[in-house]
Amino acid sequence: MRAEGVGRGLWGVGCAPWAWATVGAGPAGAGSRLHAYQYEGVTAVPEETTARPHAPASSEAASADTPAAGPGVLLVTGGGRGIGAATARLAGRRGYRVCVNYRSDEASALAVVDGIRGDGGTAVAVRADVTRGAEVERLFRTVDRELGTLTALVNNAGTLERQARLEELDEERLARIWAANITGPFLCAGAAVRRMSSRYGGRGGAIVNVSSAASRLGSPNEYVDYAASKGALDSMTRGLALEVAAEGIRVNAVRPGLIHTGIHALGGEPGRVDRVGPQLPMGRGGEPEEVAECILFLLSPAASYATGTFLDVAGGR
Repeated sequence: MRAEGVGRGLWGVGCAPWAWATVGAGPAGAGSRLHAYQYEGVTAVPEETTARPHAPASSEAASADTPAAGPGVLLVTGGGRGIGAATARLAGRRGYRVCVNYRSDEASALAVVDGIRGDGGTAVAVRADVTRGAEVERLFRTVDRELGTLTALVNNAGTLERQARLEELDEERLARIWAANITGPFLCAGAAVRRMSSRYGGRGGAIVNVSSAASRLGSPNEYVDYAASKGALDSMTRGLALEVAAEGIRVNAVRPGLIHTGIHALGGEPGRVDRVGPQLPMGRGGEPEEVAECILFLLSPAASYATGTFLDVAGGR
C-alpha cells in the first residue's frame, strides 16, 4: 500500500489547504513532555487504507479507533531555526507528528517542539549530527520508537561559511561544506528509503530536499562552494526520484533565494537580505514561512504526481 504524505533552517506565497492521506498514529500524545532521546514504549502503527494503487489515500479513511490520525510522521533535519523551524511548526499545525532534529542548539529545537505541543500537536527533539552514519541511524530509530512509521523527510540541515572567492578556499572548508550539504542529505535519504520504499516492505512517503537558488546562480565572489554543494543536491534529487518512483516515494526540492534566516550571519553579512532584497523582481527578501508553505505542498497529496522536480522560491530571481 502507498502513503502519500508530506514528505531548512540552519544546522543550525501561501498555498491552499488540502486533504491529507491517512496513516496510523504513533504513541506520543499531544502535550507529551517526553523528549525523543528518552526511549519508552513500543510504537504500534495501524494499517493504512487506500482507494487505488499509486493514488493518495483519502482523508476519509481514518477509522474511529485512530483519533490522532493525520498526514503522518515528519522528520525535519536542522529543524530548530530558520526554514526548518518554520516547516516543523507548520507541519505540526497541519497534523504531522514532527521530529525536530538539531546538532547543537537544543534550546531553539525545544522551543519549536514546545510551540507545536502548545498548539495541540505532537513533536519531539532529537540531537544528531547528520553527517555521521551512526548518528543518522540513531536519529531514525528514535523517530520509529517515539512517533511511528516515517512518512516524510525534509532534508534541511546545511551550512555555509564566510564570503570568499574560489581561490581562497581550502580543503578543510570544502570538506565541511560537502559534509553538511551533501553527505548529510544522502545519509538521511538512504535511511528514509529503507523505511518508506515498497522494496523494503514500506508504504511509501515523500522527501523534500532544501536546495538553493545558488545552485543555478553560482554565487560568484561569495559562496561558490555552497552553490556547488546545492548543485550536487539537485542532482541527487533527480536521480533518487527516478530510483524510487516505482516504490511509492516522491522526491522533490525547493530552491529558496534570499530568505530572512540566520544563515547569512555565517557568511559574515547578517544584513545581506536587506541589502540585496530590494534589487529582486519582487523587491524584497522572503520569509521562512513562505518556503515552508511550498515544502508542505510538495509533501502533500496535492503534489501526488510530482517527483524529481524543483520549486524555486526566490522572488523571481
